Amino acid sequence: MDAAAPYAGLTPETVLDALERAGLRGDGRLLALNSYENRVYQVWLEDGTSVVAKFYRPGRWSDAQILEEHAFVLELAEREIPAVPPLAPEGRTLFEHAGFRFAVFPRRGGRTPELERRDTLEWIGRFIGRLHAVGAVRPFAVRPTLDMESFGREPRDWLLAHAFLPPDLLEAWKSAVDLALQSVAHCYARAGDVQPLRLHGDCHAGNILWTDQGPHFVDFDDARTGPAVQDLWMLLSGERAEMTRQLGDVLAGYEKFMEFDRRELNLLEALRTLRLIHYSAWIARRWDDPAFPAAFPWFNTTRYWQDRILELREQIALMDEEPLAAP
Repeated sequence: MDAAAPYAGLTPETVLDALERAGLRGDGRLLALNSYENRVYQVWLEDGTSVVAKFYRPGRWSDAQILEEHAFVLELAEREIPAVPPLAPEGRTLFEHAGFRFAVFPRRGGRTPELERRDTLEWIGRFIGRLHAVGAVRPFAVRPTLDMESFGREPRDWLLAHAFLPPDLLEAWKSAVDLALQSVAHCYARAGDVQPLRLHGDCHAGNILWTDQGPHFVDFDDARTGPAVQDLWMLLSGERAEMTRQLGDVLAGYEKFMEFDRRELNLLEALRTLRLIHYSAWIARRWDDPAFPAAFPWFNTTRYWQDRILELREQIALMDEEPLAAP
């Protein structure tokens, strides 16, 4: 399979043949859904229903890592936590066809949650608390850990090794990212020995769908081990006072089911900083995939890297401040 165009062979016919291999006969209708890392399609079946087929990016996860993600989501669903687990049409959840690994999920619609509503934040907090209560029961065996190495040092080193930085900005970016990682290390030291657990890992508003019955969680592709605050901080936005109020609303629901270690608030801006570094490397690693230049035309311009330098400097200042206070 061509690493520069990993999905070149994933034609509509291949998608339909793959579903048939899993015992599901499509009627020919496909709708590509928004996804860059993987390829995801809504597929209509001959019985009039539809499912969501997710084709995993080749080489990203091992079979064991994918199956551990599936097992975690199934565990959540068995506890009546609103996550969307894969189907097992032939008694298994992971399939392979034409060099592609894929899974099939029930279609679950919904809208973006209204995070400006305090009751919405508390409702989401309740379900994240329940999710984490299950996540704390046992560790992942093969899924990765979110830490300074995997989300900070390694992506920094990869970007430097592959010459993505403009020469005239190289030293400025390297200085900013090194200082930022020093501040991240200080934040981890202030937090102390916090207890990691199994996480959703990418718990932003786009991965929470809302219906009249409340929220449900989708896309556990980034599930990994890490601190609980990783699944909380992406729900917060705005000025400090606003984020403090939002955090209080989330924790009002969260702590009905799971105790939150306030020391983890030292990691909030540190985790945001790691995500920013990791995000640049994530796009760069995928730049040979034709979907990425089309989706991110602003990437790898001089302006892009100038903005990242300013962003890192702002994060350094934020990490030097006192962490948010929660009730």
